[in-house]
Amino acid sequence: MASIRSVRNTTGEEVVCIACGDTISRSDAREYDKYGDRWDREGKTFEYLCKPCHRDCCHQPRTGLEETLINAGAGETEQPTFLRQYRRLAADSQQTES
Repeated sequence: MASIRSVRNTTGEEVVCIACGDTISRSDAREYDKYGDRWDREGKTFEYLCKPCHRDCCHQPRTGLEETLINAGAGETEQPTFLRQYRRLAADSQQTES
């Protein structure tokens, strides 16, 4: 019986690392779930990181990060505006948690 790893190696599927843009084989990639819960797989599609970029990632909990980035206008507004809004939202979040 073939292991899962060897089955994946034979598919020949390639993915793109979302951090550096390199194209790598799926078997050499790590799944990235922007919601921070890659174990809950139902209804999700995953993005991928190459192993070096995955090692460089912060592996701390990200609860609420995606929502904060969206609310701060990530990718939608100029950097100074985004940074100002993100700092305000992060400060508000810390005050709410304390």
